[in-house]
Amino acid sequence: MPLDAICLGAVTDELNETLAGCRVEKVYQPDRDEIVLQTRGQGGARRLLLSIAAGAPRAHFIDTARENPAAPPMFCMLLRKHVQGAKIAAITQPAVERMFSIELDTTDEMGVACKKHLICELMGKHSNVILCGEDNRIIDALRRVDGDLSGKRQVLPGLFYRMPPPQDKHDPFSLSGTGLAAAVAQADGEQTLDRYLLGQVLGFSPLLCRELSYRATGDAAKPVGRMTAEEQQRLGQVFDDLMDFVREKRCKPFLLTRAEDGGVFDFTFLPVTQYEGVMNVTQADSFSALLAAFFEKKGKAERMARRSADLHKTVVNARDRLARKLAAQQKELDATQNREQYKHMGDLITANLYQLEKGMRKATVVDYYAEDCPEVEITLDVRLTPQQNAQKYFKQYNKAKTAEEVLTQQIEQGRAELDYLESVLVSLGEAESERDLAQLREELAQAGVLSNKQTRNKKLRTKPVQAKPFHYRTSDGFDVFAGKNNLQNDLLTLKTAFKSDIWFHTQKIHGSHVILVADGREPTDQAMTEAAMIAAYHSKARNSSRVPVDYTPVRQVKKPAGAKPGMVIYHVYQTAYVTPDEAAVEKLRLE
Repeated sequence: MPLDAICLGAVTDELNETLAGCRVEKVYQPDRDEIVLQTRGQGGARRLLLSIAAGAPRAHFIDTARENPAAPPMFCMLLRKHVQGAKIAAITQPAVERMFSIELDTTDEMGVACKKHLICELMGKHSNVILCGEDNRIIDALRRVDGDLSGKRQVLPGLFYRMPPPQDKHDPFSLSGTGLAAAVAQADGEQTLDRYLLGQVLGFSPLLCRELSYRATGDAAKPVGRMTAEEQQRLGQVFDDLMDFVREKRCKPFLLTRAEDGGVFDFTFLPVTQYEGVMNVTQADSFSALLAAFFEKKGKAERMARRSADLHKTVVNARDRLARKLAAQQKELDATQNREQYKHMGDLITANLYQLEKGMRKATVVDYYAEDCPEVEITLDVRLTPQQNAQKYFKQYNKAKTAEEVLTQQIEQGRAELDYLESVLVSLGEAESERDLAQLREELAQAGVLSNKQTRNKKLRTKPVQAKPFHYRTSDGFDVFAGKNNLQNDLLTLKTAFKSDIWFHTQKIHGSHVILVADGREPTDQAMTEAAMIAAYHSKARNSSRVPVDYTPVRQVKKPAGAKPGMVIYHVYQTAYVTPDEAAVEKLRLE
């Protein structure tokens, strides 16, 4: 859901309580739509994330540092100049607006004390982060808005900052329940109550409007025209109770998760009753924890998908091109299966030379090689002698025989290449940082999938830092490592692991090489099960059940000469069947 004005008010109060009096130590811009302010105060160091991503504008604390680009963007450099070292005086929200302002006490270029404002507008696709001076002039914005983008409101350096255009809706803090009930009585009867509230009341989200409708009428989408007088009166009382709840600052962070699979569904600031067992409603520790639980995992996946889009497109194009080539080669190979017919025709012409002459288009001859010696019709080339026609058929036979040998070898190599490209696509889904993507680019360059032109500029911008594999620790203390790409898979299995360690991999399914470090001990059944689950989780079968996972001592795993990265063979093994559990796997993760 979008972060509505009422919920954002509760978030703003929480941020103000925590950050007022803190200093901004550092400023980062890990992504084009994100700013991170690292602050320090009496409560210690905190990282505040300001995101204006179109699908997830938000502000909350994050626990771990984000990966930053090698060269900071221009807006990040400007914020470091004006904001770094400033003291946060207050964080305030204009009445019923999806925005808040961070008031900063700082100094200008001459060292004179002054105030600046970092304004965060969290309004869907129109979200922005704007830095304003003490005179309310815009210093710069994360997204500049000129006359071509908006004829109503420009956001450009040097202009005075103006509030977003007001909406033609009622302020809920100045609206009474009695007035709302009277307005509903005069409303269009075909419209549902939740849609009416959404269009009439400022700062309310669709979820909140449905909740009000449900509490008043027992139906989250009750048509206004079917409401009784009693339901209209109850709506006014429910609305008054809600606004008292907000005024008294009794808002609490609640997360809605689907009862069937535990997936996050929505969030709000009050207990939701409209879903009646379909959703689980749990209270989070804070609004920051709530927003992080709802947005962070999804946002991380979207950021990596955007950053890896070029690699994904290259690999998919290479895979599709190879698949078409393999289909054509297979068609040619199938055609060679009739080659014995060419040899047979050549033999028949040779056996019947005495009755054939040059210029004949067809000839009917006796097939001496069949049991009942039937007559067979043979097509001839009028330009060739009978001997040359026979040689033509023998040549077609030899050509088909050679083609079968070459095509069989080419198809085998092509299938290995296709298998490798499929494994790279799985590795792209495992990438968690720019370092992981850099290692994948290196792997694809070595494999010849990426050209020198495609890798040249990337190498200049990418830090030469080695990415690390996934690291887990089982419930009973065994270390488990999983490769993020084929280079890491080779390194783990062939270089790092001891011969006595246990190797895991999904059976005939693309996935990571997983190493259970025995460290001179006998692995427990619990450790083996958890390692197998990790292998299933880091595979193409992540969302399946009863996934077959092969396991064997590392000494049994070999790499054939000339094989692609990540490709190994093994003959002695056992198979376990496990169902991946994301929550259980993440609980074991160390880094």
